[in-house]
Amino acid sequence: MSVKLRLRRIGRKKIPVYSIVAADQRNARDGRYIEDIGRYFPLREPAEVRLEEDRALYWLENGAQPSDTVRSILRRRGLLLHHHLKKKGESPGEIESAVEEFRERMAEQGEEAKIAVGTRGQDPLERERERAEEIDEEAQLRAQATPLSAVQEETEAEDVETADAEDADAASETDEPEAAADEADETDASADADDNEEPEDE
Repeated sequence: MSVKLRLRRIGRKKIPVYSIVAADQRNARDGRYIEDIGRYFPLREPAEVRLEEDRALYWLENGAQPSDTVRSILRRRGLLLHHHLKKKGESPGEIESAVEEFRERMAEQGEEAKIAVGTRGQDPLERERERAEEIDEEAQLRAQATPLSAVQEETEAEDVETADAEDADAASETDEPEAAADEADETDASADADDNEEPEDE
């Protein structure tokens, strides 16, 4: 069995958190593992790593191969240097002093803040917070707009009713002059008919 030190995702959607595990390389990324030796929080500023260093060294000594990201984490922690010096047969005191020196150099260069990923613009957590605030504001605006729209609908309905009533009144008014005009036409026609009649002989 070939063991790898690698990351196993456990964070929720869009906010990844990884556990650093020793696992059979044939298993799936988020599948079974042999031992959990740490946590990696890439979105924190700076990126945070919690690692059981003695267990990481144990697995390195027993032939476990780290993935690229885990190798980067181990290198910045000085664990690869520790493993290398131990393989060379250096004394524990020399190893400790060399590792401390290395960590100090890394701290001066600010490398410990760049574990595995550099800064990528705005913090994704901050973006999520801003998006949540925008959604809340939109929901509040909708809630405020809903009573207004109900009032507007009521006023529109009243306007429609008054417009219908006015139309009906206007239609009845226009019908009356037409009826009067029809009556006038009929009287005119009857008068014309009387005029056209010949006088009877007496």
